[in-house]
Amino acid sequence: MPHRSSATPARKTSLGRRTFMSLCAGTAVSSWTTASGMPAECSPPVKIRTGYDVLEADGYQALKGRKLGLIANPTSVDRQLRHIADRLHAAPGVNLKAIFGPEHGFRGSAQAGHSETKSIDPRTGIPVYDMYTLSGPKLDALLKSADIDLLVFDIQDIGARFYTYIWSMFDALAACARCGIAFMVLDRPNPITGLHPSGPTLDPAFSSFVGRVPLLLRHGMTVGELARLFNSRFVPQQAGRPARLSVIPITGWRRDLYQDETDLVWVPPSPNMPDVTTAIAYPGTCLFEGTTLSVGRGTASPFLTLGAPNLDATRWVDNLNNASLPGCLFREDWFTPGFKVAKDQLCHGLQLAITDRKSFDPLLTGVTLLQTVLKISDSPIWRKSGSTFDILAGSSTLRHQLSQGMSAPDITASWKTDEAEFALQRRPFLMY
Repeated sequence: MPHRSSATPARKTSLGRRTFMSLCAGTAVSSWTTASGMPAECSPPVKIRTGYDVLEADGYQALKGRKLGLIANPTSVDRQLRHIADRLHAAPGVNLKAIFGPEHGFRGSAQAGHSETKSIDPRTGIPVYDMYTLSGPKLDALLKSADIDLLVFDIQDIGARFYTYIWSMFDALAACARCGIAFMVLDRPNPITGLHPSGPTLDPAFSSFVGRVPLLLRHGMTVGELARLFNSRFVPQQAGRPARLSVIPITGWRRDLYQDETDLVWVPPSPNMPDVTTAIAYPGTCLFEGTTLSVGRGTASPFLTLGAPNLDATRWVDNLNNASLPGCLFREDWFTPGFKVAKDQLCHGLQLAITDRKSFDPLLTGVTLLQTVLKISDSPIWRKSGSTFDILAGSSTLRHQLSQGMSAPDITASWKTDEAEFALQRRPFLMY
């Protein structure tokens, strides 16, 4: 286990939680706001329409006469935060026959790694099926049993390869290709922008439900764009042909926009993704799910809070602040996770504050966090001898680079070839 600090949690550091979380907003240290609650220096939000908004404005013409299935979760809402399953069920001429829930479930009641069992939705009376982790013949059989001829996907992604909703979409695309079912994506923005695809490419030998096919760790694409890429490059390998895919695009969105710069309301896509700032850090800090440290699940700032019961976080924070990483600061923290690693145990760790989101590099920061915690640890930090971390990273290369003491800048530089190749591969499938 990592070395236990001799310090005791007598009191918090002088940087209070409210001040610290204002830093996490990534705008400015000042907490002055307008009457609307937006930072005074912010521009008015950009008005956009999601794929669902466009579909609704067209009177659901693309759904008329179809036997419809819907892959959805709590983010599948319209501009008034009404769930689209309820809206589709009530729409004249729309025949919604089945709902499919991914990880966390259709109504979002399940924690990480879990889903909701088959049920009848009490609001609509429509059967809800659990599709989490299903693929191949099992998923084919499920779709056939639902008696649908069009499957619609409308879920908010957060832009990282190991977020499982895109792999539910991938598996469903392949199943629809095999079963002759049409597939439609109602597109939504990538909340951490559609820029900066970065990180290592997944090695197919490490394929799993947090990465089915070669994809950068931060892909910089919307779900609609990913569906186009998947359907062209990878679905035919699994199904013998592409699916009959259509994508209803977003209007008004630009690739440089974060979601909180638009007029869309943030709905947490999973229980530990409370805001856009968390999503920005997630491509780097989620790598800690492959370690013995907690990522702060069940705290007020998951994936911005890291630590363990036996950790000298004072040294860790000092080393990190000396690294002068762009766009972020760190403070020592004591916290008690409410879920998973170190549940209900007092942990010594840190909080990450994003002070300038445009210069912040989540992967450089994540690698530096790993590199510095390895230096202060008395024993290996890898879960299951590193296999969990390797699945998240997409290969064993990153873990070996860290174990060999390679610097964080050299590690990120080693991804340049992967990044350049992916930039070319994704170009034909970009829509915005």
